[in-house]
Amino acid sequence: VAGLFLTIAHPYCVNGFSVLPATGHVSKRSVAAQPPSRPVMASTNGKQSEPREIIDCTMKFGGSSLANGERIDHVAHLIKDQIQLGYRPRAVICSAMGKSTNNLLSAGDFALEGRVCIDAIRTLHENTLNEFEIEGHTREEVLSLLGECNDMLNGVRLIQELSPKSLDQLVSYGERCSVRIMAARLNQIGVPAQAFDAWDMGIMTDSNFGDAKLLPNIEETIKTAFARLDPNVVAVVTGFIGHDPNGKITTLGRGGSDLTATAIGASLGLDEIQVWKDVDGILSSDPRMVKNAIPVNRVSFEEASELAYFGAQVLHPIAMQPAMKHNVPVRVKNSYNPSAEGTVITKEGDKNRLVTAITYKRDIALMDIHSTQMLGAYGFLAKVFGDFEKHRLSVDVLASSEVSVSLTLDKKQDKSDVDALVSDMSPYAEVTLHREKSILTLITDVERSSEVLATVFRVFATQGVTVEMMSQGASKVNISFIIPDDQLETAVLNLHKCFFEDKCVVDIPINDEAAEANGRQQSNVTLVEA
Repeated sequence: VAGLFLTIAHPYCVNGFSVLPATGHVSKRSVAAQPPSRPVMASTNGKQSEPREIIDCTMKFGGSSLANGERIDHVAHLIKDQIQLGYRPRAVICSAMGKSTNNLLSAGDFALEGRVCIDAIRTLHENTLNEFEIEGHTREEVLSLLGECNDMLNGVRLIQELSPKSLDQLVSYGERCSVRIMAARLNQIGVPAQAFDAWDMGIMTDSNFGDAKLLPNIEETIKTAFARLDPNVVAVVTGFIGHDPNGKITTLGRGGSDLTATAIGASLGLDEIQVWKDVDGILSSDPRMVKNAIPVNRVSFEEASELAYFGAQVLHPIAMQPAMKHNVPVRVKNSYNPSAEGTVITKEGDKNRLVTAITYKRDIALMDIHSTQMLGAYGFLAKVFGDFEKHRLSVDVLASSEVSVSLTLDKKQDKSDVDALVSDMSPYAEVTLHREKSILTLITDVERSSEVLATVFRVFATQGVTVEMMSQGASKVNISFIIPDDQLETAVLNLHKCFFEDKCVVDIPINDEAAEANGRQQSNVTLVEA
């Protein structure tokens, strides 16, 4: 294969491809800057154009994109197509196939009940191996991992214990099988690839099993690992898992596979981090509620973080931190529709847009806390949040005055913990809990909040939507409203019509300069009778 070569300085060779030995410290751009084995020739109407610059990137694919053999074959050819378009994937990060992680968790529960069965998991992977006629060491490795998984579950059955450390090892088998099959399929279609467990490519964590954090020196360990690999070999890396300093397997918690992709991309100083999902990028609202939701082509890291916090299915905020630190663009793409442009997440969003997106959280509780004994006292808020810390309860949205606080708790909070909190606050405060509420959040430029709020409250007034609390605080990109659950759909649909569909039930008070920047004049807005 062109571009691969052997070295006598103690190389090791896997899958027939040589991996170069470590060469010490690597600067931020040195790995990404290595030239490709040949220039990429873009083809248009059968004619080859001039060579163009290589775009170094990471690509991450989730479980739904790798659900079965057909989907793995689709993704493998997608990667090959992207290479032909000028992208050079330094790493492809894969989740477990389909529902494998959930099935492994269920297998752990069954083992505690005295039953060991991984038939569904074994069938999925063996069928995929057979479909691609994968033989040799890849088949041996996958079957060995499945056998090891079965042996581990037998141990759980015998000792009747499944610790967080053991659970992390158990769920790791899904990703470890997935990457080996993906790498084998890439090699079959002519893309040089090698499967790696994440720790072999520098993903080191602390020992907080179930929700491990990357170690502070992660950038150096990743650079050192990738310095040993020919940049034209695609490293197919397990997402979601890593090693602690003792060599034990850990999992990175929610958004773990995305975090693996952004950590590698940022550490190597690549041109782009691609996260492939099953939607055309970040949408203007939840398409399950808003049928006319549209893709948003560009958002800032801060906007994307707010979208994630308030319920949108975007990258987890923790996963964006490495990219934010090094200002590496993150592109969210659709593996089912690769031609779609997707959404680029960068330091700066689109300043010409009045509202970026509308998101929401259902079934939250609104808690009103009013001081009974500390009127004017500066210690009221300290006392309130001290009790929240004691019961480990987190808050989504908050509004406060000197003697009162209103805040929201999501449905994940344990009712017994909330009841205990209310009991602890009763000596100094009256606490009222209102359930069946929703948070409706507009991701917007708060410097233009007067324009936004003028439209929002006129829409709410015409549609009978009751605002029970509003928050526009430290974040410069969101305005949140607490409204009754049964009014949420009406509010979201009508606001989306105003800000994204030009079918508003009220006239939108946008000045001429702002209207021009948004690509529309006020005269073009369709006014719909309420």
